[in-house]
Amino acid sequence: MLDQEELRRITQKVLSRSAADQTEVVLLSEETGLTRFANSRIHQNVAERNTQIRVRAVSGKKVGVTSTNDLSDSAIDEVTDRALRVALLQPDNPDFVSLPEPKPPPQAGSFAEATAECTPQLRAEAVSTICRLAAEQHLVASGAFTASTLQIAVANSLGVFAHAPTTVGDLTTVVMSEDSSGYASTTALDVTTIDAEKLAIEAINKALSSGHPKPLEAGKYTVILEDYAVATLLTYLSYLGFGALALQEKRSFMAGHLGKKIAGDNISIWDDGLDSSGLPVPFDFEGMPKERVDLIKNGVARSVVYDSYTANRQGKQSTGHALPAPNTYGPLPGNLFMQTGEHTTSEMLAAVERGLWVTRFHYVNPLHPLKTVLTGMTRDGTFLIQNGEITSGVKNLRFTQNVLEALGRVRMISRDSRLGRSFFGGIRVPSLLIDGFAFTGVTEF
Repeated sequence: MLDQEELRRITQKVLSRSAADQTEVVLLSEETGLTRFANSRIHQNVAERNTQIRVRAVSGKKVGVTSTNDLSDSAIDEVTDRALRVALLQPDNPDFVSLPEPKPPPQAGSFAEATAECTPQLRAEAVSTICRLAAEQHLVASGAFTASTLQIAVANSLGVFAHAPTTVGDLTTVVMSEDSSGYASTTALDVTTIDAEKLAIEAINKALSSGHPKPLEAGKYTVILEDYAVATLLTYLSYLGFGALALQEKRSFMAGHLGKKIAGDNISIWDDGLDSSGLPVPFDFEGMPKERVDLIKNGVARSVVYDSYTANRQGKQSTGHALPAPNTYGPLPGNLFMQTGEHTTSEMLAAVERGLWVTRFHYVNPLHPLKTVLTGMTRDGTFLIQNGEITSGVKNLRFTQNVLEALGRVRMISRDSRLGRSFFGGIRVPSLLIDGFAFTGVTEF
C-alpha cells in the first residue's frame, strides 16, 4: 500500500502539472482479499490491489473528470490534460461556484492493523468453522469473507490535503436445507472481532427452525424486523431523500417537510462520519471534514447532508458528504445510525400475539420515492409468531410498504444494534417491532 508521503507526492504532481483554473485529485489505493465458499467448500480465493487517480478540472464554470490506474509520469500527464479537455467540452454549470477551501480534517479510528494483515489462512479458518458446524446439522453453507484496506487521499489547488487509511472486514453466510435457509452477516473494522462460530450458529438455527415452511396469506401483520431488514429499509430511505441534491430537485420525501413530524417520536436517525462504532471516514471525497447531521430527530425531519456544490446552491456549508465526482446522486450519508431502544428481542417477541419475524429483505425496489413506498421479498428466515413464541417457518412474502408510515408505528426498539453496509458506507441499526406492516403477495418457497 502507498503511504501518506507517496500519496501526497502523487497528488502534488497532478496539481503542479494541471493548467486548469482549479484542480482536484482523489487517490484511492485498495487491497482486498476475498474467500468465497459454496456447497460447504471454498471455491475461490482471490486478492486485488489497485490504485486509482481521479482528476477534476475546472475552467470557469466548466467541469471535467477523468481517471486512471496507471501511476507512471506519462499517464499522470495524460489524465491531467484530459480532465481539462473534457471540462472545455462541457456547457457552463451556472450553479458551480468553486472547489472547496481547506479545512483541517478531524481524526477517526478507522484502521485496524489486523485487518490490513489478514491472511487467506485466517479467512479459510473462519469459513471452515461455518462449514463444519453446518455439516454437523446436515446443512450446506455458502458465503464470503472479505478483508479490505483502503487509503484515501484528496487534494486540490486551493490547498486541501486530507488522508486516511481505513479497513473493513465482512463475513456473510447462508446455510440451507432442502426447504429452508438461514442468514447471518457481520461487518467490523477489525477482523479479529468477527466470531465465525457465533455467526454460523445464528444462520444454522434459522435454517433448522424454518424447515417445512407453511403458507401464509397476504395482509397486514405485526412484525419484528431484525437489524438486517431494518438496515435495508434505512439504506433505501437514505438513498431516496437524505441528500441535499434530492431535496433541491424536489424528489426527496424531505422536501416541504423539514421541521415537521414524519415518523414516530421514538425514531431518531443521524449520520456521523467520526463514530468508530460504525465505519468512520473523517472527510469526504472533496477533503471536507465530516460533520454529524441529525436527519430525523424524535420523528421530526431535521436536515439533509451537503457537499460543496449543493451547499453553495443554498448558501450553506458542506457537511462533508461528497461522493467521488462525477455522480448523479449528489451527497449521501456514509455512516448512518438509528437510535436504539430499551428492549431485548426476547421482550419484543413476547409482546407479539400474532405476527411475523423477518430476518432480511431482498429484491427491494422503490415504487414511489416521494411517499417512500418500497417493495421487496422476505428471505432466509421468515417465521410465524403466535402468543409470544416463534411457532413455525413460513413461506416468503412480498411486502409493499410506505417506510415512513411504518416508522410511525414502531412499538418497540431493541437495545442492541448491528453494524452492516449501506450503499455508500456503514450503517448501524437496532431491530424494530412494527404494527401493521403490509405484505401484498405470497410465494411457493
